[in-house]
Amino acid sequence: MMSIQNLILILGDQLSPHISSLQGVDKTDTIIIMAEVDAEAGYVRHHKKKIALVFSAMRHFAEELHAGGWQVEYVKLDDPENQGSLTGQIAHAIERHGPQNLRVTAPGEWRLASDVAQWQDKFGIPTDVPADDRFISDAAEFAAWAEGRKSLRMEYFYRDMRRKTGLLMDGDQPVGGKWNFDSENRKPAAGDMFIPVPYSAAPDAITCEVLALVSNRFAEHFGDLEPFNYAVTRKDAEAAFEYFVKHALPNFGDFQDAMLVGQPFLYHAVISPYMNIGLLDPLAVCRRVERAYQDGHVAINAAEGFIRQIIGWREYVRGIYWLNMPGYADHNFFEHTRALPEFYWTGQTDMTCIKASVDQTRSHAYAHHIQRLMVTGNFALLAGVDPRALHLWYLSVYTDAYEWVEMPNTMGMSQFADGGMLASKPYISSGAYINRMSDYCGSCKYDIKARHGTKACPFNPLYWNFIATHHDKLLKNPRMAMMVRTYDKMDVSERKAITVSADVILADIDAQAASPHWTPDHTPERDAA
Repeated sequence: MMSIQNLILILGDQLSPHISSLQGVDKTDTIIIMAEVDAEAGYVRHHKKKIALVFSAMRHFAEELHAGGWQVEYVKLDDPENQGSLTGQIAHAIERHGPQNLRVTAPGEWRLASDVAQWQDKFGIPTDVPADDRFISDAAEFAAWAEGRKSLRMEYFYRDMRRKTGLLMDGDQPVGGKWNFDSENRKPAAGDMFIPVPYSAAPDAITCEVLALVSNRFAEHFGDLEPFNYAVTRKDAEAAFEYFVKHALPNFGDFQDAMLVGQPFLYHAVISPYMNIGLLDPLAVCRRVERAYQDGHVAINAAEGFIRQIIGWREYVRGIYWLNMPGYADHNFFEHTRALPEFYWTGQTDMTCIKASVDQTRSHAYAHHIQRLMVTGNFALLAGVDPRALHLWYLSVYTDAYEWVEMPNTMGMSQFADGGMLASKPYISSGAYINRMSDYCGSCKYDIKARHGTKACPFNPLYWNFIATHHDKLLKNPRMAMMVRTYDKMDVSERKAITVSADVILADIDAQAASPHWTPDHTPERDAA
């Protein structure tokens, strides 16, 4: 065995040529390890498209590294030398190569970071874990920002990130005279509008090999594997983003909250999977959008709205995650315990909005932020679903879902499980909001205006029933108190009819949850155990 100086592990979401673990080392005395392992592919039942995206992007990145002069040892999932876990694979590599040092950029998820923290003692060699500098704010900076604050609102953190990066700034003031143009970004879309189809990357030989592997090994996982048109190379990811800037960004701001039947993407970029695995640099993406505004290609509300989602919200939820781990997923402010409805997996429901969101999730491993927050998230909260069950569902079904970004969005923003640490109010609504922002209700069997009865949109009785159930907690929230008082002023017979309708809906959900179709053998909870 010939000893080497450095053994470097590159994780599946660290596919960046300038990742911190590769800096300051001698290529000729370093071996890079990359491995597809069951422990990562199956800790929840990831959507087939997500597994294919990550594996194919990893294989292409290994070729990119090799072309750059690095020595790369790539272990495929079906390789006889595959040890099944990253810890096992590192042990195997250390035994064969005898490195003097082990390096890995700090993992983005707590469970992996906890494993890595034990490697130096376990393997008996120095283990260097440099910070992931692809983010604008690190955990220490966010913790310092959060210390002493009564509330951790994203808006104020976002302003600091604008100042730090200089994005859309005119000296020390925001371009356009306002920090936030969100009030201009809530227009409903019409079905007769021209809506561009997102960039599509044709699978090459490497991707086709991965698709065959995923089809064979993960056939029971949720979602459609094909057609597969995600970008898996840096070149294609950059092309997909440029296509968005040219064709969709001008309308992104106005219609970013809109929803239409048969239009899963509208004017969204669909680049979060590429940023989250390292094919796109978030700050470079923001600077490109800023340039599009400066060149007069897009309006300020489109540019600001896009940039806020990245340097504001994306950075903010990562800070919340690391500030509150471990244990963030254990919060349950409303003490909800209901099982996730079966139709979150099957799409078999008469609610057009839920069906559309689940069906496109199955097909594309994608739904935009309003579908997640105000359709599937809203319904789960109103129905009293255990927030951890919804968290595991989101983590399972979307290509961009990594725990650091998905958990705070679910536990904090969507389900208010943290009691208001992240959000100032529970994001709940009756069917009226969905009707205002979509065309779903026009083709739905339910009556969007009815508060109760068999024809009423289920969101309506569930909304008022939620307010009744959590009356005292909601009354203490300044942004919810008015709706609690509105409920209190309702006629007793009206309130009783709402309760009866809600009980019928919830009983039906409970009956579905008892179905053996997804429990206990087909749930992410079981696979994660």
